This record gives sequence, C-alpha cells and structure tokens, in this order.
Amino acid sequence: MKLLPLQAALAAVLLSAAAGLAAKPLVVCTEASPEGFDIVQYTTAVTADASAETVFNRLVDFKPGTTEIQPALAERWEISDDGLTYTFHLRQGVKFHTTDYFTPTREMNADDVLWSFRRQLDPNHPWHNKTSIGFPYFESMGFKDLLKSVEKTDDYTVVFTLTRPEAPFLPDLAMAFTSIYSAEYGDQLLKANKTADLNSKPIGTGPFIFQRYVKDAQVRYKPNPDYFRGKPPADALIFAIASDNNVRLQKLKANECQVALYPKPDDIPSIKADPKLKVAEMEALTTGYISLNTEHKYLSDVRVRKAINMAFDRQTHVDQLFGKGNALVGINPYPPTLMGYNTANQNPPRDLDKARALLKEAGVPEGAVLTLFTRNGGGPTNPNPQLSAQMLQADLAKIGLKVDIRVMEWAEMLRRAKKGEPDMVSTGWAGDNGDPDNFLTPLLSCDAVKSGENYARWCNQKFQALIDDARKVTDTDERAALYVKALAVYDEDQPWISMAHPKMFTAMRNNVEGYHINPLTNNNFATTQVK
Repeated sequence: MKLLPLQAALAAVLLSAAAGLAAKPLVVCTEASPEGFDIVQYTTAVTADASAETVFNRLVDFKPGTTEIQPALAERWEISDDGLTYTFHLRQGVKFHTTDYFTPTREMNADDVLWSFRRQLDPNHPWHNKTSIGFPYFESMGFKDLLKSVEKTDDYTVVFTLTRPEAPFLPDLAMAFTSIYSAEYGDQLLKANKTADLNSKPIGTGPFIFQRYVKDAQVRYKPNPDYFRGKPPADALIFAIASDNNVRLQKLKANECQVALYPKPDDIPSIKADPKLKVAEMEALTTGYISLNTEHKYLSDVRVRKAINMAFDRQTHVDQLFGKGNALVGINPYPPTLMGYNTANQNPPRDLDKARALLKEAGVPEGAVLTLFTRNGGGPTNPNPQLSAQMLQADLAKIGLKVDIRVMEWAEMLRRAKKGEPDMVSTGWAGDNGDPDNFLTPLLSCDAVKSGENYARWCNQKFQALIDDARKVTDTDERAALYVKALAVYDEDQPWISMAHPKMFTAMRNNVEGYHINPLTNNNFATTQVK
C-alpha cells in the first residue's frame, strides 16, 4: 500500500521524533586510567570498571545495587554436603565478542572456564607466566591452596573441588579476578606470539565490546548486540578520564559527560541544587587507610606505629575531607555494617606527649623522615589525597617526625607500593563481595605480603590463623566471633592508620536512567541510558 502525501508527511515527522528518542552515547567522567584490560592482573576499581564490568562476565554476579548472588554465565549450581564440591551448569548460547582482531568460531563453554581458572592455578599452563606481576587477587585470596581441581564433565558442566570448606566461595566467584576469558582467543594470541594483546585488546562476553583506549584520555566501547541479558540501551559507552574531581564536575555541568564518578562530598549540596543534575548515594563497603610498612626502619617497631596513630587527628581529617556526616572515622579495617566488627577496638586518644615518649623509647631521632606515597587525583575513599597527606604531615611534625610526600599517578603509586618502596601509602579499598574476608585476606594476610597487595608487609601468624579459620566455617555467629578476635590482634599491632569509611556518591544528568549505585563501588552501565 502506498502512502498518501499527508500520511507520508506524518510518517516523516514520526520517524524524526523516533530518531530524537533513540539511544545516545553515554559519557562517564572517571577518575583514572585503567592499568590494563587483563583484569586478573589488577585489583583497582577503575580497572575493574573498564574491564570486568564492561567486557567480561563471571559464573555468578551480584544483583544490581546489592551483594546478593545471582546466576550469570552459570544458570544454576549445586554444592555438596561437605562444602568441597561446587557443580556449575553453564548458560548455553552465550557468544564471545566479534572484533576486527578476533572472530569466535564457537559459543562460550566449559573449556573457557577451565582456561580462565587453570591459567592462574596451574604453573604448567601455557599462559601462567604471561604476566609481569602474576595474579595478585588469586594469590592473595589463597586460591592456589583452595582449589584442588577445576574439571568439566561435559561442555556445559564444570566442577570445582576445594581442599577445604570456604564460606565466601560463591561471593568470591562474583569478583573480577574470576572473569571468564575466551580460550580460543588465548590460543590465537599464543600461536601468533602476541600474548601482550590480551591486556590491550580484550575479548569477553560482557555488555560492551572494546574499541579503543587513549591513556589518560578515554576508553571507548560499543554495545554488544548479542549480550545474553540483552543489548545495552546506550549507543556507545565512553570513559572520559579526568583525575581532578573539579574537572569531572565541570564536564558534567557542561554536558560533556552525563555521569561523573566520585564527586567531592562538599560539592554534593550544590549538585543537588542544580535542576539539571541529580545524585545517587549509598553507604558503601569502603575504607580509606594509610599502611605503615612494618618491614622498614622505625616502622617495624609497634611503639612507633602506635605513636603515629596517637598523633593523627582523625576527626578533623574526616570532617575536612568528607564534610560532616559523609564518612565514619575508621577504627577497624572494614566498616561496621559487616559481621565481626570489633566494637571493643577504639582509636587511641590523641596524646602528643605520650607519642613523643614512645618514639624516644623506640630510639627514633628527632626529625626522622618517613616517605608517604599518595595519588594525584581524588577517589571515593579519599577525595583530596594531597590535602590529606599535608594534614598527616602537620600532625606528625608535632611529634618530631618529618613526612616526605610523594605525589604520583595512581598506577605508578600502586606499582611501587607493591614493591615495598614507601614507608607509608595512602590508599583505600572497596569491598568486592560483602564479606569481611574480602578486606582482611587481600590486604592484611601473609599471602598478600608475597603478592605485594599487603602494603604494610604485615604477616602476623595469630591473625592469619583466625581469618583462615573464619573462612572454613559457615555459621555466621562463629565466623563473627573469629573476626572479632582477629581485629583485636590487628588493633594491638596497628599496621595501618585506619582513616575513614566514606559514603559513596555518583553525580549525573537528570536525563540519565537505569544506573544502579553499588555498595561494592564498581560501576556497571549495562542498563544505563541517556534519554
């Protein structure tokens, strides 16, 4: 049937209106460049956002905005009565990305799961030695000792056998380091002697397909039309990198980006007052801290660490950096919403005279210098790292210690911190799975000293035994009691300055829909769009 002139004109108007309502690019102003895209090599949130949350999927993941486990690449699973065997039944029909550098010939299956885990587990795997820094999360979480085997019974069934019961195992499998890679793509790169491309040209099953990356400028993705949860509504996803949170906010106001991550807490009232903007906020599972290198001169003495904690004015620090009501003063390594938080632990009263006496007793000379590494841009656990460092510097000057502040780019700071270079490192952590173990094992365990993630280089066998026992039991009360004891050991040795547990904020334009702020602080834009 042909359209009459009036009908044709009306159709043209409707098509034009539909085009105006079509999906638009989503530009996200983020805080830093990703360290790479081979996520198993890294632990930072910004790298996870750029890889695990965009390019990859895992067997299970968290329901948006929660810490509740849901099926992902595995449709269902069974756990044996003894807690040692986990059988996962994989989703069929899941496709890996097709790009100009890789075209898959098959769908995702059990071989990809085996490749992804055995690469980290098996020293004889052809890809095991293809990273310069190993597998920090896999190692610091003790997965080498935990996984007895990862086998398949058919193309869509994978069986994990553990050496011991592990209470947080399912939440652990929702973490970035368990992302599922294409074994076929791995074989292609190995044969072509291009293994470095895994870190710069990623292939996954996730909601977005990687296109290009310009360091310190942007990362660009296109939506995955074959995504098993449905094509993302955004026409394109662009991470615009700006380390200065003031710059991120100005770009948001100018509509150069539609989402701005980690605004400064003291900017929140003005953002809320802007009719074109809105704010998502949540009590996040985060901690800001300064690690004290317990292997270094002076800091190896617990009296020196206690003196530093006595001199630090935590309340003023938190109020200045976050504004009143936007953060809790840190006491334990994780926030009080998690099980086993030790309410008996308290920060030492600020006592400069006692702190000086402890330093004298420990033989620390007046004017001793400690290096402090901090980052050049603000993030969720520290919106103004340089001001924070200067405040600590001023506090420690009052007890005769000098602080040499070294400001550097995020990835460079972490690289050098893992080598144990600085006396102190100002950093933070966001929980990945809603379990206390995710703070204690990656950051304070003896395995994490070996991997370099434990910047305090603190290995306390009593603490280690308690967190090991807590992972083995499933009874919540029993686990909580073990964590209370472990945190008492932490409090006695004071390997950190526990600074703050801040709220999390995300600023965005009013026409942004479908964004879920996450207590784990990772950002997934698979359902986000600009209307």
